[in-house]
Amino acid sequence: MAIVMAIAVAVRRNGTQALLQEQRARCDIGNPRKRGSLRPRPDPVAGTRAVGENVGMSTARDHPPEEAAEDTSFARGLRLLLVIADRGAIRADDLAMLLDMPQSTAYRYLRTLTEFGFVDRHDGRYRLGPKLVIGSGSHVTSDLLIRLSEPVLSMLVESQGETAVVMRRVGLTAMCLHQHESRDGIRVALEPGGTYPLHAGAGSRVLLSFAPPEVVEEVIAQGLEAITPTTPSETPLRKGLDEIRESGIAFSEGELIDGSVSIAVPVFRGDGIVGALALWGPYARCGSAWRDRATGALHRAARSLTAELDAVTP
Repeated sequence: MAIVMAIAVAVRRNGTQALLQEQRARCDIGNPRKRGSLRPRPDPVAGTRAVGENVGMSTARDHPPEEAAEDTSFARGLRLLLVIADRGAIRADDLAMLLDMPQSTAYRYLRTLTEFGFVDRHDGRYRLGPKLVIGSGSHVTSDLLIRLSEPVLSMLVESQGETAVVMRRVGLTAMCLHQHESRDGIRVALEPGGTYPLHAGAGSRVLLSFAPPEVVEEVIAQGLEAITPTTPSETPLRKGLDEIRESGIAFSEGELIDGSVSIAVPVFRGDGIVGALALWGPYARCGSAWRDRATGALHRAARSLTAELDAVTP
């Protein structure tokens, strides 16, 4: 029946702040008690996007690090480092152009970052240095991961009917790099380029499970915000991380988005985790039978993506 439902998307910024955007929409849904970040059926009067009309082509490319708003000296240095991490390898003049800064300023930042081992210069290009490269997974750029995950995400949506997402850890947050949205009128969707807490949601907890131990401790030390009533506290979080490392899969019911279900698996390359593949859907549609099918599909998708990464990266 028709009900008014609050639609909320929690977006973590800089690992410390949460932006909660709410809009009210009239939609048809079977369970009136389920509330969450479920996109409603398009309203032709309001001119919203038609279901199935290029809904899958949204990526973190729409929010590149060089467009961050902060303009302090420290923030400019971090943006420069993020661009290098995102591009894999880049020339100093291209960095200066992307960040709209004088080349002399870019070289000054690069010199300092090189001295500390954060950046390395090779064949006239700058890339992440030994202090920041942890395992071979760190050598896979976000751009490459987005490109190679495109057919994998498309296949997951076609076979499982729900939104498919590829995520990556950025510092103490999980970033949604790319997603293909479900074609259903009521669907769960993240914000491409948006960052989310590492302790809530299946994709985020997969990334946290295989992060260095000091990252896990820092996430816990900064406080585990209860985003929803089912967001895990420290004890269940630690237990859950151990289970994910053992099984290679994570399940979530409403931890990040109330009324949603998510399942995620890690994507490895060599000795490093590259990212996480996840499926998100409304609780009412994602019962035990769907979860069993989705689990197998995600494992196959992760193996396929790893094979593609091995084929194109040294």
